[in-house]
Amino acid sequence: MTNNKSPFCPVFAVLLVLSFYLPGYGGLAEKYPGDRGIEKDGDVIFTEDFETGSIEEIGERWGAVKQGKPWGTIHRPEIMTLPNDTPKNSAGKRSLLINAIVDMDVIGTSDTGGYLFTTFEEMDKAYLRFYTKFGVGHGYEHHFVILGCNKKKLPWPYPKAGSRPNGDDHMYVYIDPIGFHGKYPPPGLWCLYSYWAEMKISADNNYWGNVTRPIDPVAVTPGKWQCVELMIKMNSAPDKRDGEFALWIDGELSMHVKKGIPRGKWSGMGFDLLESGGEPFEGLLLRTDMDLKINTLWLEHLIGYGAQKANNVKKEDITKINPVYFDDIVVARKYIGPISPEKTKK
Repeated sequence: MTNNKSPFCPVFAVLLVLSFYLPGYGGLAEKYPGDRGIEKDGDVIFTEDFETGSIEEIGERWGAVKQGKPWGTIHRPEIMTLPNDTPKNSAGKRSLLINAIVDMDVIGTSDTGGYLFTTFEEMDKAYLRFYTKFGVGHGYEHHFVILGCNKKKLPWPYPKAGSRPNGDDHMYVYIDPIGFHGKYPPPGLWCLYSYWAEMKISADNNYWGNVTRPIDPVAVTPGKWQCVELMIKMNSAPDKRDGEFALWIDGELSMHVKKGIPRGKWSGMGFDLLESGGEPFEGLLLRTDMDLKINTLWLEHLIGYGAQKANNVKKEDITKINPVYFDDIVVARKYIGPISPEKTKK
């Protein structure tokens, strides 16, 4: 029998919440200073620190490379390098640089980005942590890093942009910087752009990702390494809207999307999270087939003229060279958190 008068019950409940959501508390990275050895943890599914191998060899270990094809494990390795530039506290010496170029002479036909793609062990709940740095002067991003599901577990990306998932085929969550029609400086604010079975239709009668904007959005800071972590929890039954998304920036919880949270107007453009008022969110029905599980990571840097035009950037003001760095990627069953500092030897 529960003793509701016990002073320890509320405190214990708060601690349980803190242990799951507060930055740096109980994260896997705390056990592995510098991230050394984190790949050996039983709850870690996939890691990449870019410390060994050439670009092509890194692509090979992400999966089966399809040379010369538009879709595959690695796309446009020729615009990727491995510079000696790493995040604070990282034990490594190298990162991945993808240098996307917006070629104004071939608008609409230029390939303005690259990616790495992999699949992994299927999970009902997954965490993705990575570090990234946008170059100073970077323009607006089109799409960035994606975590999600594909029932067929294809060895290449198949986003099905413009269509709504059925609930038994696929589901994707994009971690995208968004400028909101140029209201915020490029690359924009950290938001989620998601495709799932109950997303709303857009004004053009297509299904484009629904954007979720936090109550207090965090801006992308060009020239600075930022730690980004996403959690996806699939719904527990085909008829339950108890799926969840959570996003942390530099170890601080930015948003937690779940049933009942206050939201603003929900349209094909998405919705804003609210501190109060609005409407209670209906919840996330991410699948109707329980065999649909998280199994896909798409490390993408895609930029082009369309994203600049959507943010009211004049043609003559478009940034041509747009570098983005990635490092210290971890996919796990539990909250990971920022890299823990190594102890200084006396």
